[in-house]
Amino acid sequence: MRPKYWMYLCPALLGASFFAACSSSQPPPANKTANVNAAADLPYATAPLPDNGYKAKITIPDPPKKLRAGQKQIIQVKVQNASDVLWKVRGGGADNKFYIAVGDRWLDATGEKLLTQMDGRHGLPNNLKPGEEVEVPLQITAPKDPGEYTLEIDLVQEQVTWFNAKGSPTARVKVKVE
Repeated sequence: MRPKYWMYLCPALLGASFFAACSSSQPPPANKTANVNAAADLPYATAPLPDNGYKAKITIPDPPKKLRAGQKQIIQVKVQNASDVLWKVRGGGADNKFYIAVGDRWLDATGEKLLTQMDGRHGLPNNLKPGEEVEVPLQITAPKDPGEYTLEIDLVQEQVTWFNAKGSPTARVKVKVE
């Protein structure tokens, strides 16, 4: 004679077996129209920003006033997406094309002559919706020769363009190098 609990357990096991047999481990058939906007759903960029996407507000909360020649310094940079376009900050593919980063350049004291195009770079930590702001640490390296310089901070979409080239303002600060 079976214990009484079997009369409750057996229907539950039969029901579970039925549902397991009816369910499939195969994914449902692909929806042919689902891939039309697949790039819009990806977490990374697959194309350059549209021209109206290259608008940023960049500030340096605590800019350096003096540095030693060749000194490396980490500064904090605030970046706000001032456009009406979502910035997907990670690039797609092995070459990470379309990656968005904060970068700096050194100019002469007047801010007219470019002295170095490639100094520090640091990628934005996450995608930014229009109006959102993030703070990014950026390592800069002071020029090797003492003098008065202009440190310029801008954004770059790698392998595409600097935001300034599309009309976005940069952040600039005068720095004395000793």
